[in-house]
Amino acid sequence: MVAVIGDVHGCYHTLKELVAKIKNKYPNIKIFCVGDLVDRGNNSFEVVEFVVAEKIQCVIGNHDFMFYSNMRDPFSLMAKSWNYNGAETTLASYKDKLNQIDKHLDLIINSPLFFNLDDCFISHAGISKSLKDKLPENFLSDDAALKEILSNDLFNQNSIIWARGDLLNIGKLQVVGHTHRKEVYFDKVSNAIYIDTTAFGNNKLSAAIIEQNNLVEIIDQKTNADDVNRNWIYQL
Repeated sequence: MVAVIGDVHGCYHTLKELVAKIKNKYPNIKIFCVGDLVDRGNNSFEVVEFVVAEKIQCVIGNHDFMFYSNMRDPFSLMAKSWNYNGAETTLASYKDKLNQIDKHLDLIINSPLFFNLDDCFISHAGISKSLKDKLPENFLSDDAALKEILSNDLFNQNSIIWARGDLLNIGKLQVVGHTHRKEVYFDKVSNAIYIDTTAFGNNKLSAAIIEQNNLVEIIDQKTNADDVNRNWIYQL
């Protein structure tokens, strides 16, 4: 059994409250996150510090990757995209903590693209149906080969950190974020559960409790007002 938290987007207080709820009910559960730790909410720095302290295992999200790209290669296309996607709140949260930014960037770029677990397959945006012809038969049996294929496709709009179209039914439950929703949503055709419930937009942060490719329950936490940046309140 695992807990998988949706896109956090700088909502530190909300994340802290949600993790307390999860641990209260499932004291020994392993906690994962679908990425997008930074941007839009007010407290990106604190979010990264918290996931390290709590040993929450995170995949890399597109916002995390844009943050890293801007700091390491500021003239890249990915870096430029960051300026229109919540960069200002992340930079504000690091304003007096620039001496710790390298440590956080190393953490982000070393985060995996996916976790292929017995209980489910976790990634930021999911394996797109459009990638079907690029994947070998039984691709879930070789994580190293799958990582190589997916890494070569990161800048594509259908990549595992950017996909928004139909996901591939991989024969295992996919748990993804990335696509903003009001409530957690299960797509039966692709066997995928979408858990980004737009925490940064003053909605809520959600966690899916998963066991053996089945959803056990959803645990929600209303977004804490201290995490909300009024420039990013989102109408769903």
